[in-house]
Amino acid sequence: MSAVRSKDTRPEMTVRRFLHAAGFRYRLHRRDLPGTPDITLPRFGAAVFVHGCFWHGHDCPMFKWPKTRRDFWERKIRGNAKRDDKVRGMLIGSGWRVLVIWECALRGPQKMDFDVLMDQVMEWIRSDRVESEMKGR
Repeated sequence: MSAVRSKDTRPEMTVRRFLHAAGFRYRLHRRDLPGTPDITLPRFGAAVFVHGCFWHGHDCPMFKWPKTRRDFWERKIRGNAKRDDKVRGMLIGSGWRVLVIWECALRGPQKMDFDVLMDQVMEWIRSDRVESEMKGR
């Protein structure tokens, strides 16, 4: 598992490149915030997480429980999901707005049209909605 990236993943880089090209300026991996959000947009009070469907236990076709060491993986993945919920609550409680972009929205059999997805992301950033998530169809 040491080879598994926790930051600068391909889906995260895709989102970052788009946001930068669209004129948004952001901070990366702020360790002073709960959960170290992948992207923060301080001007908009927004924290963005780009979650891998496997590691965060998303209920989509891209997630399948491993066949070996089932109890280990269940503990690990359910723990990640529980921590995600706690972090989201802490960020919202401290005045941040939170967006989760799931990997299945960016790739896989149910991915969204990229332009539509990014339009929705930009709309959310500019809105006053506190919380949202983008996932595959």
